[in-house]
Amino acid sequence: MNQWKNKRVLITGVCGTVGAELLKQVLLLEPKEIIGIDNNESELFFIEVAHRSNDNVNFYMCDIRQKDRLRPLFKDVDIILHSAALKHVILNERAPAEAIYTNILGTQNIIDVALECEVKRVIFTSSDKAVNPTNVMGTSKLMGERLMTAANASKRSQYPIFASTRFGNVLGSNGSVIPLFKRQILAGGPVTLTDEGMSRFVMTLEEAAKLVMETVFLAKGGEVFVTKMPGLAIKDLADAMIDIIKEKENLTAPIEVKIIGAKPGEKLYEELISEEEVRRTVEIDNYFTVMPAFRAVYENIDYDFGPNAKDATKIYRSDKEGLMSPSEVKQYLLDNNLI
Repeated sequence: MNQWKNKRVLITGVCGTVGAELLKQVLLLEPKEIIGIDNNESELFFIEVAHRSNDNVNFYMCDIRQKDRLRPLFKDVDIILHSAALKHVILNERAPAEAIYTNILGTQNIIDVALECEVKRVIFTSSDKAVNPTNVMGTSKLMGERLMTAANASKRSQYPIFASTRFGNVLGSNGSVIPLFKRQILAGGPVTLTDEGMSRFVMTLEEAAKLVMETVFLAKGGEVFVTKMPGLAIKDLADAMIDIIKEKENLTAPIEVKIIGAKPGEKLYEELISEEEVRRTVEIDNYFTVMPAFRAVYENIDYDFGPNAKDATKIYRSDKEGLMSPSEVKQYLLDNNLI
């Protein structure tokens, strides 16, 4: 059954890497209308041109910081996929107020207007950096998750259903390590690595968008969904990229991998479920589902995810999971056309 058919879907941050992929995938599911909003005028123009043959897709200049601008756009919308955010760690660290305005207050604006307009479902895209955050960006994303959970707990009617998805590293997205490593390799090196022991969970852009879309109708309300994904050592990723690009570009000179030390606030491992969250996390087929710490005030939500659901037993952290071997990393990059 196609639950997206004839639905009106609004995507925030539609010009971003994840937002644009969401647009691409939702478009295949015969929605009544897709409304894409962003505050990036130049990119909005180009995405408008790319989709001008699609009569059911409309784009609007809009900043989620402006609540009054959201109201007319949210009217009669069924589903909101909220991917708009300030995401670069260092830039947010230098201007924390901007992260507050967009990632926290902007998310609250989404919530408030979704309630006013009786939107059915709202999904917030979060980040691994929200788990035990060590920087402003991660803290703002954690607050976004908390706002979504609190909104679901305090609403007085069945809808909207508010929930969050928590991403690992989306390989190939703007700001990911793959474009950086690729530029460094093509320039002859060195490839800069912060620490040889650093590990991360990884997912493709298509997988990230799929996570968001699957959880839209899976969510009961207030949960944080974490997809199961492979992990790798960043050193193995750098080595695999060097091998692949040298072969593709017929490069013969050796490429140095230079260790530059971890950045301030950067973890050597990636956390997607914290120790505190384990006791309220359920493992289902492809996901972990972190339940709200506080139950809803006005409704009794049945968090039943079927007979295959079971209680989680451990934290979900990249250095505690089996990592892909170097050859598996190389094959993963090739299979997913990431270079």
